[in-house]
Amino acid sequence: MLGLYVPGDSPLHRVRAGVKLVLLALGLSLTTVLGSPLAILVALGVVLALAVVARLPLRTVLAQGRPLAVVLLVVAGVQVWLADVSTAWVVAGSLLVAVLGASLVTLTTRTEDLLDALVAALRPLRRFGVDPDRVALVFALAIRAVPVLAGIVEDVRQARAARGAQRSVRALAVPVVIRTVRYADRLGEALIARGADD
Repeated sequence: MLGLYVPGDSPLHRVRAGVKLVLLALGLSLTTVLGSPLAILVALGVVLALAVVARLPLRTVLAQGRPLAVVLLVVAGVQVWLADVSTAWVVAGSLLVAVLGASLVTLTTRTEDLLDALVAALRPLRRFGVDPDRVALVFALAIRAVPVLAGIVEDVRQARAARGAQRSVRALAVPVVIRTVRYADRLGEALIARGADD
């Protein structure tokens, strides 16, 4: 989901990153407080309407929730078992709204703008020892790590398939862990070389 900015000049693209994040937080809070199936349905409708306003392909927006499909099914199943269908819809629907809403923000906002908004929001905390630039660096590294780690897993998966070991968990897990640790070591060395450990 992170870093999937789709360039555009829609009204949603032009809204400042900080405003989008505040509106997202307020919208999700309101949906949670109301906590009814109707509120979830309305929230989903709002997210999809905003996607239309942003001129984003609906397929692109909905694809952001695809990785969550299994989790949503499990959560909904557990809620049906523990409570009822209405509760399952509210809990699973709230998760889906949160993911689609957050993806709408990342699809219409450059990562740099999101990080700038984060730095601006954290500036008042300087007096308590919080370094906004360092926090933004951590977020930037986390955002960058997502596609890197996904690439590592895909490379190892393809290598495992080429060796005919598709069913071996070890043939996937061990190389992924080793390559991830190597990546972390190289990243740490690069940060130290640039004085980020001061």
